[in-house]
Amino acid sequence: MTSHVLAIDLGKTGCRGSLRVGGRQIRCAEAAGAPGLANAGGVGAAEDAIRAVVERISPTTDFVLSVGAAGAASAPEAAALLARRLASGIGVSAVAVTSDAVTAHAGALGGSSGVVLAVGTGAVATAVDEAGRFTRVDGWGPLLGDEGSGGWIGLEGLRAALRAYDGRGPRTALVDAVGERYGVTVSELPNLIGQQGNPASTAARFAPAVAAAAATDEIAAAIMTAAGQALGRSVLAAVERSGLQPPVPCAVTGGLVNLGAALLDPLDSTIKEVVHRRPPLGLPIDGAALLAVDTATALEGLVIRIG
Repeated sequence: MTSHVLAIDLGKTGCRGSLRVGGRQIRCAEAAGAPGLANAGGVGAAEDAIRAVVERISPTTDFVLSVGAAGAASAPEAAALLARRLASGIGVSAVAVTSDAVTAHAGALGGSSGVVLAVGTGAVATAVDEAGRFTRVDGWGPLLGDEGSGGWIGLEGLRAALRAYDGRGPRTALVDAVGERYGVTVSELPNLIGQQGNPASTAARFAPAVAAAAATDEIAAAIMTAAGQALGRSVLAAVERSGLQPPVPCAVTGGLVNLGAALLDPLDSTIKEVVHRRPPLGLPIDGAALLAVDTATALEGLVIRIG
């Protein structure tokens, strides 16, 4: 087993790194995320984010760099280019690059078959059957998909606040929540969002406010219910397309799990007849660490390796 592994979980909001020796974490660091490999300039942004984390961790010996990156599944050529660039780093003995959805699956189910829903700024459901066939549902980014994600919830909440401000929609506590979360008025939102290099991440910051308001605000509650149901439909589609037979092992991972019942209750109600939901074995960064050293998992065909 390779003793020194630097596992990276690169999302659209944050980039996390964990240096592990013999499987045990000895150092970690975080930096800003990147918009995704499928975006214009995505490879450069991803490389900058990863190198910032590596510099903060400052490994003192050669290491395997294993990365789960947002957008890698829909932009495999960009993922391969990222792998080549990272391989030239000082101290990097080998590189493994794959999608953050793949590392989420590996971390949550330990390489075994089943469905994993990874939901953070974006959202994607992945399934692996007993033969190792991989199925991916959604994860299409904030403009075309990621339904039910943090970015989706945040945007729906901001749109509802703007509708209420204009008089096009019902009153909602989300109007006041905009100022509390961003420090601007509702009318200043277009300028705020338009100036961001990662608008989906900026919108996702509003998701906790929508979840908190859902207990007393009908508009916020409706957004959270719609989000949970959308995520549930992605899980059901992944099960159906994969051919896995119910009850299918299923784990939910990612930062949006922390939003609690407002999101998870409608999700569970949608999928309960088909899956057996269980706590994830680990996090996406644990999946990246696993894939760094184990080339025999069902996910191996989805990993780009150099060295």
